Amino acid sequence: MTNLVLGGRDMQSSLIGKVEKAKLYACEPERVTFSDFTVTIRGDNHNHIVHYKEDCWACNCPFFESRNWCAHTMAMQKILGVMLPEDDRGEDLDPDAP
Repeated sequence: MTNLVLGGRDMQSSLIGKVEKAKLYACEPERVTFSDFTVTIRGDNHNHIVHYKEDCWACNCPFFESRNWCAHTMAMQKILGVMLPEDDRGEDLDPDAP
């Protein structure tokens, strides 16, 4: 790692501390909670837009329209896991769950 000219060793030490903190946060995804986002999932036949906002899921696929859940929302629940509020993780939809 090279020193930043303006900060010298103090700047390098501070930067190292920030990188270490980032590594710690990345290893503890439970520190992160999503509140809203939009993603595109590339399906086998079509792309699908999945939204999560204010504890509610939405998807533009026909299956979601009739049931308020689908493979796309379930996939996002699995991908994000502990980064979602507990009630929105979809753990009750997992056939492998105890």
